Formats: sequence, structure tokens, C-alpha cells
Amino acid sequence: DCVDGQVSDEPIFALVVNGFSLVHALDGDLRDLFFKTASLCKAVICCRVTPLQKAEVVKLVRVKANAVTLAIGDGANDVSMIKAAHIGVGISGKEGRQAVLSSDYALAQFRFLERLLLVHGRWSYMRMTKFLSYFFYKNFAFSLCQFWFAWFSGFSAQTIYDDWFITFYNVIFTSLPVLALGILEQDIPEDKCLQYPKLYVPGQQNRLFNKKVFASSLLFGAIVSAGLFFIGYGIFNQSIDSDGKDAAGLDVFGDALAGTLVFVVNFQIAFETLYWTWLTHFFTWGSIAVWFAFMFVLYGPGFSLYFPSLFPSGAVAPFLYSLPQFWLSLLVTLAVCIGIPIAVKHLWNVFDPTLIDLVRRKEGFECYTCAKTVETEIDEEKSVESVTPPPHLRSGSTRQFDRSRQSTIRGTGFAFSQEPGFGSMIMDGRLSVMGKRRDDKYDDTDGDDDDDD
Repeated sequence: DCVDGQVSDEPIFALVVNGFSLVHALDGDLRDLFFKTASLCKAVICCRVTPLQKAEVVKLVRVKANAVTLAIGDGANDVSMIKAAHIGVGISGKEGRQAVLSSDYALAQFRFLERLLLVHGRWSYMRMTKFLSYFFYKNFAFSLCQFWFAWFSGFSAQTIYDDWFITFYNVIFTSLPVLALGILEQDIPEDKCLQYPKLYVPGQQNRLFNKKVFASSLLFGAIVSAGLFFIGYGIFNQSIDSDGKDAAGLDVFGDALAGTLVFVVNFQIAFETLYWTWLTHFFTWGSIAVWFAFMFVLYGPGFSLYFPSLFPSGAVAPFLYSLPQFWLSLLVTLAVCIGIPIAVKHLWNVFDPTLIDLVRRKEGFECYTCAKTVETEIDEEKSVESVTPPPHLRSGSTRQFDRSRQSTIRGTGFAFSQEPGFGSMIMDGRLSVMGKRRDDKYDDTDGDDDDDD
């Protein structure tokens, strides 16, 4: 047996079921036995089945295996199967457009399924996981700063942020970079996705986003919020400006904390982004520039002078930018909240890299040296525990085909009419005997003609 170009000592089994047998296999208690037997096989082929049976097989796998299922078909008889699966793919061909109209994705040829799964499917999963992880991180970093401030305000419900900043945080300052990440992100080019199909496995096993990843995103956001608040609090506490005035007011500290937060979360998504375009640069660095413009417009000498009731803080922006404490807290917070995670991730990629890290290193997308290689990681992926097949599937106990049992075969080939065809005649050798007799007859006829001549 040869699997993925390598010789394997483990026996590999395949299961072929026709429509007549599938009627009994999907009935009652045999459903569990059929599913367990099929799960031990490398491939399962259900041939000459009805549209309802196709849908029943998909539902069986969907329920018993608790897996994401995909069904692909090109005709009206595949509509039930396509609708029963999580993801339906229709092929537009000569059998009409019923399958295409009932599917989630439409393909012109079956061979495009490889690109749909290994390239676009994998990219979509990777983008979604990064989007969700970063979204929870940035909102926890934003919200928990209010929690830390509550301990110093006697839980009086006083907010540390300005009302306008709370309104625009998820709308302007941090929305566009994460959208660009969720739409344009690519960890490796498309040709490398096809070259290394093992990269599709993490998506099947939910490695990139699960309860552990979700909890780590929340914990990371909580730690960053603590760093944001307490580093700024330590620097601004009892500080004065160059004129000897108090520089630790609530408005000044709140705006400094807000600005530092915008810097940290946008630098973090810049660190997470692997595929840069001009649009990614524009959204990421433009979000930081928008915060500066926001501060100058709303908290400069203009709006606070003409609309004091809406902007009671006054012209706090020029005063904030003139404070060395603000720039010091910004640099220290970036070094702690961004520099430390970069160092930790670098060490993690060196000593315990994932398969995508190894591929990026091998293809020249990363410049560090890993403790493993791509080939080693792929071998570890393949070293799974062998499953002992049931007795009726073991090669040592496979029963030889007995000619005395051939008469019990009801028919091995039948078309969509569900009527037996020439299967039994092929199995018992009648067609070959008839063909031999016909050839002998032609030979005798040719011999007679030669004698006449």
C-alpha cells in the first residue's frame, strides 16, 4: 500500500456499497455498524443510489461524526444531497443548473474543487480566526481599562475615556484594519497552499480557533489593558508640566490612555498581518493618523471655544502633545505590550513551530531558524495510532469468493432505473464465455471461406 507517496505497512480498506445494500445499511441498528465500518476505511463509494439515499448518507456522517460536510454534484438527482450538507457545491454542466441553483458555490469543472478547498477555503478559515481573535483582544483591552480605573474612582461609574472616543473607537479608530485583515490576509501564496495540502488539516481540527484560543485572546486583552492603565498611571501620577502645573488631570490622563490604546491595538494588528497591500498600509497607519486629526479637531482651540457644552475638556490636545510624560508612556507601553509578545512569539516559532511556520521558513517568508523541518512535522502528522479493523474487514480473514455463492448476488450493476443489469453475468463469467464462443464462430466461418477458395 502506498499513501502520499510513501509505502505503508498498515492495511488500507475501501468500502463499496450499492443501492440495494444501502437500503439495509441505513435501516435501524445497522446505521451505527455501517458508520463504524465506513469510518475505518480510507474511501467509501456508494454507487447506483437514489437521491434520497445520497442525502441520508450525508446526514449520517453529519450527525454521527459531528463534522462539517461538503457535497458536490452536477445534476438534479444531487440536489437533496447538496441541501443536506453544510456546504453545497454545484457543477454547471450538461445535466442542467438545478444543482448550481441549490448550492452555495458553483464550479465549472470538478477539478476546481481542489482550489476551492485548499486555497480559498483555507484562507477564509485563517482570516476568520484572526479576525475573531483580534476583535476579542482589542475590545477587552479597551473595556478592562475602565475596570482598573474603577478601583481608583471608588466604583463611582466615572468613565476614564471621553464620550466621543467611546463612540468612535469601534467605528473609526480600529474598524478598518481588522476588516482589511479579514478580507485580504494571506499567510502563504496560493501555489504553496496547493503544494502543501497538509496545511488544510488545522482547519478540519479547529486548531486556529477553539475554546483555548478564545480564552488566550481574552487573557491577552486583559493583560494588555493592565499594562496600558498602570504604565500610564505610574508615569502621570503626581506629575507636573514645565510651568509647575498639575499634568495628571482626568481629561489629560484619559486622552493619553486613549491615544496609547489606539497605538497599541493598531501596532498589534500590524504585527499579526502577514500580507501587506497599499490598502492595508492605508487602513492601519491611517487609523492612527485619524486619531491625531480627531484630537486636533475636537479638542483643539476651535470646537472647545465655540461649543463648550459639547467639548468641556477645552483645548487639551496641544497641552497633551507638549507633555513628555505622554510620549514616554506611549513608548514604554509599546515596548511592553508589543515588544514582549513579539519576542514570545518568536521563541515559540523557533522551538515549537507549527506547520505553517515551517512552510513559511522553508519558502523564505521567515528569516529565523526553526528546531524542526517541514518534513519532520509532516511525518509527525502522519504518525497516528493505527485502528484495528473489524474481523470481517481484516485481510487475513477475508473470505474467498465462492462460485456456489454467486447465485445469491442479486445484481452488482444497475442504472438510475434501479433494475439489475449485466452485473451477475459479468461476475459468473457468462459474458466472457459468450464472447469466446462468438469469436470461435467467426474463426470457423473464416476457415470455411478459405477452404472454398
